[in-house]
Amino acid sequence: MAAVLALLLIGGLVWAGIAIAGMFRGDPAQPPAAAGSPSVSPDPAASSAPGETASPEPTPSPTPKPTSTEPVCNPASIKVTGSTDAETYAAEQSPVLSLTVRNTGEIPCPVNVGTSQMEFLITSGEDRIFSSRDCQEGAEDLEVIIEPGGSETARFQWQRNRSAPECAPVEVVPGPGGYVFKTRLGERISDEVPFTLQ
Repeated sequence: MAAVLALLLIGGLVWAGIAIAGMFRGDPAQPPAAAGSPSVSPDPAASSAPGETASPEPTPSPTPKPTSTEPVCNPASIKVTGSTDAETYAAEQSPVLSLTVRNTGEIPCPVNVGTSQMEFLITSGEDRIFSSRDCQEGAEDLEVIIEPGGSETARFQWQRNRSAPECAPVEVVPGPGGYVFKTRLGERISDEVPFTLQ
């Protein structure tokens, strides 16, 4: 009886040793993955029962971007006007022409007030007398922020001369009579301002 118990005890210890060793080595039929190997997720379709289709995982909806609540300048609130420093000029006087851009809105507006955007134009009837763009050199952009109710003004002294596109020479000098001044800033054009040269 003692011999039989001893054999059973030895057999139990041997079986226990094999089971514990198997826990550390892993299943010989499934060797452990090498260090650094990418892990592979099981295919959901492969785990489905025969004849069944795996349900696809729902795709999360994109989170909508928050809309900006900052007010935007209305281009229609920017107004351009022209003016002269007098209505009539004596023979020795040169008119001073002004371009004023004003923000009539309720929020600040960025405006390009550079010389690249400006034009001072003088006509007499259908006759084009003078344009500040004809002989302009070094035109530049200049963006400024005009506050609500604020304005920017540019002035130009006209030497009572004629000009032509591409600065072509003109010998004729404007004589006494009625003239019209209007100014432009980008796409914005002022109303006409009449004046007289004596």
